[in-house]
Amino acid sequence: MSEERIPVQLYFRVFGILILLTLVTVVVAFIDLGPLNTVVALAIAVTKACFVILYFMHVRYSERLIPVFVSAGAFWLLILLVLTFGDYATRESELSRDLPLTAVQVEAGTLLE
Repeated sequence: MSEERIPVQLYFRVFGILILLTLVTVVVAFIDLGPLNTVVALAIAVTKACFVILYFMHVRYSERLIPVFVSAGAFWLLILLVLTFGDYATRESELSRDLPLTAVQVEAGTLLE
């Protein structure tokens, strides 16, 4: 592990960036971007997570092997998410397969008038 001292100013700068990105997230939440709202919010969240991992978890200044394992963990998480959402997107609900639409609405308690 490297013994170089990381300036405290850097932590305050990163903290300021995280606060700024949080404010951007709040502002973007009030803007109607349609289906892109979720994509933009997730992109900002991933950016914030990268700042936390790189600076507050000291991955940026650690030995070369640590970033390799962090990247491998992130890649594995990506694989699991892709497989999970792929499975979820291709499943068919039992209610939508067996019952007509009006019967599903009646069963859920919402009658068509």
